[in-house]
Amino acid sequence: MDTQAGVPERLEPERQSATFPLEVIHRIQTMSQTGRYEIRGWGAKRRVPNFDDLTFVTASVSRYPLEGYRERCDTKTVLGSRFASKPLELDIPITIAGMSFGSLSAHAKDALGRAATIVGTSTTTGDGGMTKEERAASKHLVYQCLPSRYGFNPHDVQQADAIEVVVGQGAKPGGGGMLLGQKVSERVAGMRTLPVGVDQRSASRHPDWTGPDDLTIKIAELREATNWEKPIYVKFGATRVANDVKLAIAAGADVVVIDGMQGGTGATQEVFIEHAGIPTLPAVRLAAEAIREVGKTGEVQLIVSGGIRSGSDVAKALALGADAVSIGVASLIALGCNASHYFKDGEEHDATADYLALGTSPGHCNRCETGRCPVGVTTQDPILTERLDPEISKQWVVNYLKALTMELTTLARACGKSSVHNLEPEDLVALTIEAAAMAKVPLAGTSWIPGHSF
Repeated sequence: MDTQAGVPERLEPERQSATFPLEVIHRIQTMSQTGRYEIRGWGAKRRVPNFDDLTFVTASVSRYPLEGYRERCDTKTVLGSRFASKPLELDIPITIAGMSFGSLSAHAKDALGRAATIVGTSTTTGDGGMTKEERAASKHLVYQCLPSRYGFNPHDVQQADAIEVVVGQGAKPGGGGMLLGQKVSERVAGMRTLPVGVDQRSASRHPDWTGPDDLTIKIAELREATNWEKPIYVKFGATRVANDVKLAIAAGADVVVIDGMQGGTGATQEVFIEHAGIPTLPAVRLAAEAIREVGKTGEVQLIVSGGIRSGSDVAKALALGADAVSIGVASLIALGCNASHYFKDGEEHDATADYLALGTSPGHCNRCETGRCPVGVTTQDPILTERLDPEISKQWVVNYLKALTMELTTLARACGKSSVHNLEPEDLVALTIEAAAMAKVPLAGTSWIPGHSF
């Protein structure tokens, strides 16, 4: 419309609604057209307070740093010393989280197991049971007991080095596991006693539990089955952390595993991923305080997972009270997840077209549930599986774990610590009020912990 001859009317600049941005509009349109919610992999995409909101106050005059090339900083980690006669003795406090054969390809599980063995840490089975290849590749293997009980085998329990009773996951606390039919191959179906190609949806709670007393019974059964040799972990998604930790300890857990809302998954409802659970940052401090309140610090170990990416994340988790961390998505990225290329027969191949076929692109893919992973990480397709070379990917994970450990010890030495397990809350300050309140450390430049001091 012209207001003057030849002069167009000035239009207001287009503004995106804060309540209904484009991605929300697209989601509503998709739900209205399909009548279903979105299922996807990976973890939460929303920005939540995390370890980036903390920083170390390193040594100078009041405390002396250690010399990196002359003074040792110990990373040895013992897990399960409370009741187990054979606790896990690891070289580093960084472990590989539970990810199933089914969710991951056989090559991916093999590479993770071999990498963990080389650096002296543990890996974990995930849902669906233990494969012979994974047991052979992993020096320290943690066997998971999940609500589904898919593939659960007492003989495999005895072959494991630790048992992890999974109550829930950070990506879907209060929800059960999910493996869509396109990933239920003949071998996966055989291990889980399922029909080939049919979606698997697990129970949201253990079928023989009605309360905490039943957890006590289950732990006792597992101890008897393993002759009191193997550590028993209890893992749950971070929600009502303090009470859950105390109940797990009362039930007899050697190790408590807390999985924050940034934790990943192979497939679940997006509404779980983005809107259930609490971030890893407050969860670790709540768990450590609960262990201290019941007088079990040093006796019951704490493992923290959910969004751990760097050596600084590891160091901050340990400073807030964790004994170790567990990584999932980061280890998959080290394997080659979301890479634009894959290696096969010694040659590099472009995978971009395969990402585009999934409606995504390298660096943005979260379509783990489809079973069509362009780089062979989260698939059971025999052709796609071959795109992941276990030998090459194993070395990438080894390099990544070594680099994480170097970053961890660099920060620990800078704080004047001869062991990474000597890091403590007073080595940290927060950069935001939210992080200060959640981690219960002072806001940088002050002595103020919101809600706790004035």
